Amino acid sequence: MDIEIPQKAFNPVYLPLLREEGPRYLVLCGGAGSGKSVFAVQRLLVRLLEKPACNLLVARAVAAANRDSTYALFRQVIGRWGLGGYFKFSETDMRLTCANGNSALFKGLDNVEKLKSVTFSRGELTDIWVEEASEVEEAEFNQLDLRLRGRGGQRQITLTFNPVSPLHWLKRRFFDRQDPRALVLRTTYKDNRFLDDAYRQTLEGYRDTDPYYYQVYCLGEWGVAGQSFFPAGKLAKRLEALPGPLARGGFAFETGYSAQAGRVMVRDESIAFCQDPEGAVQVYAWPQEGHRYVVGGDTAGEGADFSVAQVVDGDTGQQVCTLRGQLDEDVYTRQVYCLGRFYHDALVAVEVNFSGYPIRELEGLGYPQQYMRQRGEGGEAPGFRTTAGTRPMILAGLVEISREHPDWLWDRETIAEMLSFVRGSQGRAQAQSGAHDDCVMALAIAYHAREQLGWRQGDWGWLVDR
Repeated sequence: MDIEIPQKAFNPVYLPLLREEGPRYLVLCGGAGSGKSVFAVQRLLVRLLEKPACNLLVARAVAAANRDSTYALFRQVIGRWGLGGYFKFSETDMRLTCANGNSALFKGLDNVEKLKSVTFSRGELTDIWVEEASEVEEAEFNQLDLRLRGRGGQRQITLTFNPVSPLHWLKRRFFDRQDPRALVLRTTYKDNRFLDDAYRQTLEGYRDTDPYYYQVYCLGEWGVAGQSFFPAGKLAKRLEALPGPLARGGFAFETGYSAQAGRVMVRDESIAFCQDPEGAVQVYAWPQEGHRYVVGGDTAGEGADFSVAQVVDGDTGQQVCTLRGQLDEDVYTRQVYCLGRFYHDALVAVEVNFSGYPIRELEGLGYPQQYMRQRGEGGEAPGFRTTAGTRPMILAGLVEISREHPDWLWDRETIAEMLSFVRGSQGRAQAQSGAHDDCVMALAIAYHAREQLGWRQGDWGWLVDR
């Protein structure tokens, strides 16, 4: 269809992408007011008008969210451009049809399996737009990606979103690595020449009143624009300054028994740290003579979380080593055992909420020093139990440490988790949707367990009673 849309209708920053056919993925990431969603609609309307046999699926995490967002935005732009005569809208199933036969459907990912039955009266699915892609799980996106197949013509997926957690799969997939099939554009409100002055002034006002909020929400940097539980500004600054680990790898562990002094059996043990760029253990400081250490552990439980151990220098407060991986319980426990022995028989405090296996295995291996919790009247048991009483207590301790001593933190993954740790709708401190909290909880346990080393608190400067 021969319809001319004047270039002044578009933000200049987006114009080079208007008829871009090359990439499989067009990734539009930006802050509030950047105009990315409006451009996505403009561009897709041009494709529907110009491309033969072009059919579009517009997807959001929840189907109902489309009606007042994507569907309404299509109607708005079509009306603004005076193209009402070229499109028909079906309100019942949220479908628009172009005069040339091309069409667009608006669906949710509430049930991805239902998308397999989506059909068009003319041609195949050629385009997908995922709005608010940060609300979509990676598995759901993968199903959409597989759905976009067929013979002939370029298939393309457009993603629009505000960056959220630094641990989000979108960051890992499109920003931490270069996918040759992806074209990524990051924009801010400064790129939107159609933004009204009042809204622009509102956004810029956050630069002085809340610098971190301005950085995340207005400038579109990776972070949490909600109610961060930890001091986000200090942690973001610390994250930028981190140099990375001294070494990465894992522990090789061999154990056996040999006969000595007649019939006495003595354990022979060999522990060695082995360098491996993909290893689960990251070292930020090697063990120092005369220092005492604490290992806090958080196991994966029944979900798809990670098993984590955090090593803290009990005398300086420094985070010195991390273990993080999706490991079987026996492998995880052996690595924790090695961590403890490596760091001078550190005090080991592993959470026991989901499984007592690590505790029993450490005992079986003869580990010399486990954290002891109170159980009943005067009773003690090894391991740390997270409860409605202990959880807020240990998290409050970690908040104070991160506020007063962010320089104690050395692990990027841990700080990224802390930045995506928010207050939920009921006020509960928890990981943001799609993020993890294993590093946070393991570190909170490690700092709390230091009390059994005999320290006492004085303005968070650690005074150790030896």
